[in-house]
Amino acid sequence: MSAAPPVIARLTGHLGHLTLNRPRALNALTGEMVAIAHRTLDLWAGSDRVRTVLVTGAGERGLCAGGDIRAIHADAVSGGDGALRFWADEYRLNAAIAAYPKPVVAWMDGLVMGGGIGVAAHARIRLVTERSRLAMPEVGIGFHPDVGGSWLLSRAPGELGTHLALTGTPVGAADAIAAGLADRYVPAARLPYLRLALARRDAADAVASLTDTPPPGELAAARTWIDACYAGDSVAAVLDRLAAHPDPAAQAAAKEIAGRSPTSLAVTLRSLRTAAGLPDLRAALTQEYRLSAALLRHPDLAEGIRAQIIDKDRRPRWRPATLDGVDEAAVAACFAPATPPLDLTAEGPR
Repeated sequence: MSAAPPVIARLTGHLGHLTLNRPRALNALTGEMVAIAHRTLDLWAGSDRVRTVLVTGAGERGLCAGGDIRAIHADAVSGGDGALRFWADEYRLNAAIAAYPKPVVAWMDGLVMGGGIGVAAHARIRLVTERSRLAMPEVGIGFHPDVGGSWLLSRAPGELGTHLALTGTPVGAADAIAAGLADRYVPAARLPYLRLALARRDAADAVASLTDTPPPGELAAARTWIDACYAGDSVAAVLDRLAAHPDPAAQAAAKEIAGRSPTSLAVTLRSLRTAAGLPDLRAALTQEYRLSAALLRHPDLAEGIRAQIIDKDRRPRWRPATLDGVDEAAVAACFAPATPPLDLTAEGPR
């Protein structure tokens, strides 16, 4: 019996339906999946039959939990460059989804993290459900919000994006919409009706007929302390303000951030502040590729993945261990042009 394909492409009426199909791995992306998805989208872009594309994840747990972290760990330890090729292809897919000539509807049900955000949050119509949990948790493994995360989070209202980037906090439907990571709320049980409607009708009309009001979120009520504490360009100052704030949620955020990679925190905050002034997503992806290439060779990435995914002891030994030890010149060097640079116009694997 042949193995199931990691991405399933189906045509129903005028709908092209892409399903990420690695449910045992929470549909984490591999290079093969990126190639299949990109190739299929290219094919459907030129098809008169396909008017809308729907992206979903197989299983009940989520759309996509990110990339193949174990493969990245292997490269970080060995000095390999497979992760660089994967990121280049992944970022090209992110850019292609954002610029797609037809409506792409992303069904962000369950867990949507890291690379899953890159697949879904650049779509034209981004739907969340009562089960949605969206996150960019990269600072917890010695990395940074990539796949266009710096572009998205730097454009969230106030300092919501900074809060989500530095803590890696997952958010539900209402908060994802408030942060600009999603557009509409549709109860999970309505997915079959959504597929049917998208196959027959205009995407916007089909979605509008099924949307509802999400359960209340938490971020709106927290905007006062979030905007006050996360302002500025210094992670240390952010931590001090959070720790001194009377709101217990702010103090909890300080504890979360204090456990993240100091180098990743410094790189991430600078990435968001820089991305806020960039002209478009493509420029942000180009900058993110530079950071990914630099952090792949930093010891915190291998250590963070070891602690969280490989050994699961949840006790990473960061180098340096504190923000005081972070070399600002080393942080600045991460933003230098990558060699070779990312070419978003290049053809990915086919």
